[in-house]
Amino acid sequence: MSLTDKLPPGRLGFGAAPLGNMFRNIPEEEATATVEAAWQAGVRYFDTAPLYGAGLSEIRLGQILAQYPRSDYVLSTKVGRLILDATEDAGARNLGEKGGLFEFGRPNKIVNNYTADATLRSVEASLKRLRMDRLDIVWIHDIAQDFYGDDWLAQFEVARTGAFRALTRLRDEGVIKAWGLGVNRVEPCELTLDLAEARPDGFLLAGRYTLLDHDRALQRLMPAAAARNVDIVVGGPYSSGVLAGGTHFEYQPASPEILAKVARIRSIAERHGVPVKAAALQFSLAHPAVAAAIPGASRPERIAEDQAALAARIPAAFWQELRDGQLIAPAAPTPAGR
Repeated sequence: MSLTDKLPPGRLGFGAAPLGNMFRNIPEEEATATVEAAWQAGVRYFDTAPLYGAGLSEIRLGQILAQYPRSDYVLSTKVGRLILDATEDAGARNLGEKGGLFEFGRPNKIVNNYTADATLRSVEASLKRLRMDRLDIVWIHDIAQDFYGDDWLAQFEVARTGAFRALTRLRDEGVIKAWGLGVNRVEPCELTLDLAEARPDGFLLAGRYTLLDHDRALQRLMPAAAARNVDIVVGGPYSSGVLAGGTHFEYQPASPEILAKVARIRSIAERHGVPVKAAALQFSLAHPAVAAAIPGASRPERIAEDQAALAARIPAAFWQELRDGQLIAPAAPTPAGR
């Protein structure tokens, strides 16, 4: 089980969370131009979810990708949330640590449900919003403490007996190519790897293997995943934007401590002539367990920046100075200096 042979060539995908009006009301033409820019840059893996704007991201992505042959790209979405016709106050939803993130999205009511029946209904609904006849990869979304607090293990158990088995059956029947978890914490991934009956193909791990936060993933998850041939897709390689010149970390305004750490990284980067964005992206991709990274974007110019970041030359001395300054873990793999 692996994602490597299921993902297209190239290690950069497109994270479509911003298309759900993350942080702001994104004009349709801007959303379209951003996805078009990704396509023109050669990106052929796109990831979305019902949560992103209560279906808005899926609707927008499907409209844009409809003009291209379905066999030319890989598409993933997520299960665990059902989007209803009834409406609610989008800004008042309980999204755990992502509170208020999609307040500019659609007002449709979002219901959390990880049962087998809800999983199948979610897949069917996503296909309709996307205007697609099939999905390639399906991630089980957010069964972790950042969303459910102390109740997360109970939600995980519902998913284990529901979504895990439903998606395994869909994969075995050839309906989808792969499944796994799409989470912002390492614990549910570690727990899944310990289950004898669970056979995930990979994990979409957001924010937990970045320049700013990678210690916990390095301890157990990354080596365990590599040993099981379970690939990692890194979401949020720029830590919600703070490593790309923004002010958010973990989807919220960055703390003074995080801003200070970024300033230290930036100071070292400037001495070596290295863009921080390039360091962030290349670091996330350097671990052998990582199959791809999917930075999000809501402006077309960000796509060119991502491509430049991937191609930038970073000297070995830069990584060594980060290590010496205890800004990256001693055991963290880094790109070969060039």
